[in-house]
Amino acid sequence: MNALNPPAAGLPITIGEYLAQLRAALHDADPAMVQDALYDAEEYLRSELAAHPGRSEAEVLADVAGSYGAPEEVADIYRETEVTVSRALRTPSAVTRSSAGRPTAAASAAPTISPVGAPATAAMAGDALPVQRSALARFFGVALDPHTYGALFYMLLSLATGIFFFTWVVTGLSLSVSLMILIIGIPVAVLFFGSIRGLSLLEGRLVEVLLGERMPRRPLYADRSRGWMQRIGDMFTDGRTWLTMLYFLLMLPLGIVYFTIAVSLLSISLVLVWAPVAALVTQGGLYPGVFINGEQFIPVWFTPLFAVIGGLMLFATLHLARAVGRLHGGIAKHLLVRL
Repeated sequence: MNALNPPAAGLPITIGEYLAQLRAALHDADPAMVQDALYDAEEYLRSELAAHPGRSEAEVLADVAGSYGAPEEVADIYRETEVTVSRALRTPSAVTRSSAGRPTAAASAAPTISPVGAPATAAMAGDALPVQRSALARFFGVALDPHTYGALFYMLLSLATGIFFFTWVVTGLSLSVSLMILIIGIPVAVLFFGSIRGLSLLEGRLVEVLLGERMPRRPLYADRSRGWMQRIGDMFTDGRTWLTMLYFLLMLPLGIVYFTIAVSLLSISLVLVWAPVAALVTQGGLYPGVFINGEQFIPVWFTPLFAVIGGLMLFATLHLARAVGRLHGGIAKHLLVRL
């Protein structure tokens, strides 16, 4: 047992203590993974407690410790699973080289995250070290990263999702506040705040699939043992609900910026790339070149240079899309994930 995960002095006697110990054991893990782990644990423990109504929480937890595991054991399992999933989802590299100079397979050798207490060294990857790629290889290699195209698609999609999210939040808040003086305003507000949580999960899945940022795959757990008025109050007082609405409001200006940048740069790049073809078909091929108002503006022999510039600009656009994807993934992680 490493120093960061010391054994517990005794088994927790309440579900709250179990969850607190599990959260402490995952204190330095990804917040999205922590939320999933806490949801799974609480759902399982409360289901076991509901299945044995005559037993106390301490008795149920004592039995569960042998099947589900102690908090430290569950934390280790989630860390190992996260490493395995990260390896599977990781973008394959071209080649790695061992410390002895022999090339080895790269994709699945090095984990993206390491268990607690284990140094992130090449020894974890079977002593395999990534080959240092040249600047040209890094520049053109962005085309091999699937998250690049995911980020580019997200930038194009963000205008539509931004309009939808912004409209949903403004309309929902307006209706909830304006109808609050009537009895119907309370169920409208409850449905609206509940939809915010559902849309947060949907946006999280888009961010994880397209941008590669780890997001929660479980919702926030709703304790069914609490009264419905208490659960409604939890929705209103949970800071993540309001941060999610802030995120949805920000999606409209961000979506406009993302869409404008993506469409403008892609259009200019593709126009330049196809300049030689356009020059050859101009005027039916009799006077090759680019014509404006009937006068030759660019001779055909000059258009290949435009194609080269357009190609470089296209790859630069892919790099920009990947950078925007990382930036937006960080924004989504900060506003949508419960710490």
